[in-house]
Amino acid sequence: MAPKRPKIDAVDLFCGAGGLTAGLRRAGLNVRAGYDIDESCRFAYETNNPSKFSTKDVEMLTGAELSKWYSSASVRLLAGCAPCQPFSTYNLGRDTSSDRKWPLLNSFTRLIREVGPELVSMENVPEVTRHSIYQDFVNGLKDSGYYVWANKVDCAKYGLPQKRFRHVLLASKLGEIELIPPPALGQCMTVRDAIAHLPPIEAGQVSKADPLHRAAKLSSLNMKRIRASVPGGTWSDWPVELRAACHQRESGQSYPSVYGRMSWDEPSPTMTTLCHGFGNGRFGHPEQDRGISLREAALLQSFPSDYKFAPDNEVTMRAVGRMIGNAVPVRIGEVIGTSLLQHVAHRGFQAPLRR
Repeated sequence: MAPKRPKIDAVDLFCGAGGLTAGLRRAGLNVRAGYDIDESCRFAYETNNPSKFSTKDVEMLTGAELSKWYSSASVRLLAGCAPCQPFSTYNLGRDTSSDRKWPLLNSFTRLIREVGPELVSMENVPEVTRHSIYQDFVNGLKDSGYYVWANKVDCAKYGLPQKRFRHVLLASKLGEIELIPPPALGQCMTVRDAIAHLPPIEAGQVSKADPLHRAAKLSSLNMKRIRASVPGGTWSDWPVELRAACHQRESGQSYPSVYGRMSWDEPSPTMTTLCHGFGNGRFGHPEQDRGISLREAALLQSFPSDYKFAPDNEVTMRAVGRMIGNAVPVRIGEVIGTSLLQHVAHRGFQAPLRR
C-alpha cells in the first residue's frame, strides 16, 4: 500500500490573483485562504481556487485569525510573497525607505512568530537579499527554531517558459529542507510551446473565443517599428528614422531590451505588470505585428488556459496585466508545494492534535 500523503493546510499572504495558491493546490496542498489588500484580485482568486479570499492589510492581521484556518491534524504552511517593488533592480540605489510596502516582511515575521507554523515559504526578487530587512527576516526564523533553505532559482530550469530568476526561501521546524532539484538537463519550454496554439489576432483585437486573448492597440509609428523588428532583435535593427530620440543618445545604448520581438524557440523574457505593451520590454509577438495578448502573458506565467482574471465584460489591459505580472508563476508554486510535501513525507511527520 502506498504511504499516505501528508496533509498540509496553507494560508497564502499577499496572494494576489492566486498564482502561488494554484501551484500549491496543483502539488496537493490544501490552501484554505488567501489575504491581499487589493480587492480587485478577489474574482480571480475565488473563481479559480476553492479558497477564501480576504481583503485585509497584512499589517492588521493577527496570528489568532490565521490560526483558525488550520485543521487540528494538519501540517501548517504560512506562505508569503511580500510586494517586491522596494527590493527590485529598478529601485537599487534609490531611497525607498518611505515606501509603505517596506515593513511588510516585518509583519510576515510577526505572524510567523504568533502562528508558529511547521512550514514557511517566501518568494521574491533576487535583490531582496541585499537588504538588512531580509537578513532580519532570516535571523528571526532561525531564532524561532526553523531550518532555512534559500537560494536564487532559475525558473526556466523548472519548466517555466520564461527567463525568470527569483529568490525562494523554505523554512521548516521539522528538519533540514530544500527545494527539489530541477529535472535532468533538457530543452527548456519555449514561447512556441506555451502560446503557438492560440489563434492569430491583430493589434487592438479581441478573440471571440477568449476575452483574455486581446492585444493592445499600436500607434502608426509603433506599427512601423514592430514590422521592422525581428525575433530576438532590438530597436537597433530599425531604420534610424524609427528610433526613439532617447535611444539615439549615447545613454540610450544601454537599454536594448525594449521594443523587441520574442523568439519562438526560447523562453520569453520576464513577465512584468506592463508585459502587454510592445514598448515596455521584449514583449512583441514573435510573428504577428502586435504585443502579446493578456492570455499569452498568463500562459507564459504558467496559468491554466482557462484561468479567469475578471468577468468577461470587465477585462482591461492595465488591471489584468498588473495581476498577471505580479503573480507568482503557477509552476513555481507547484515546485514549492512538491518540495514541501516530499519534505514532510520524508520526515514521517504526524501533526499533533491542536485545540
